[in-house]
Amino acid sequence: QVQLVESGGGLVQAGDSLRLSCAASGRTFSTYVMGWFRQAPGKEREFVAAISWSGGSTYYADSVKGRFTISRDNAKNTVYLQMNSLKPEDTAVYYCAAKSTYVDTILPVRYDYWGQGTQVTVSS
Repeated sequence: QVQLVESGGGLVQAGDSLRLSCAASGRTFSTYVMGWFRQAPGKEREFVAAISWSGGSTYYADSVKGRFTISRDNAKNTVYLQMNSLKPEDTAVYYCAAKSTYVDTILPVRYDYWGQGTQVTVSS
């Protein structure tokens, strides 16, 4: 069992940056693949980024590639999402999630644990 708590969301203008954090507690953090997802009103939850257990492998959705960076600090039991050059279409609730294997990382249903989400709003 692992508990996930996101933070760092807020209201920013287009072109600004934000860094989201997701703090984990419970079982050993380094045994989990971590992912970030987002969900805008009226839309399905969509994959944003994923990172392997050690952080050596990362994967991004095309829509955020080159603008967002996922990283993790296993000593702090925390995963981050650095978001640069934000656009209004990035507005959503952002969730972190955990799973044991580095397969099907883009599928929400493959993740075992979820945080409560943090709101990111980007104004034009």
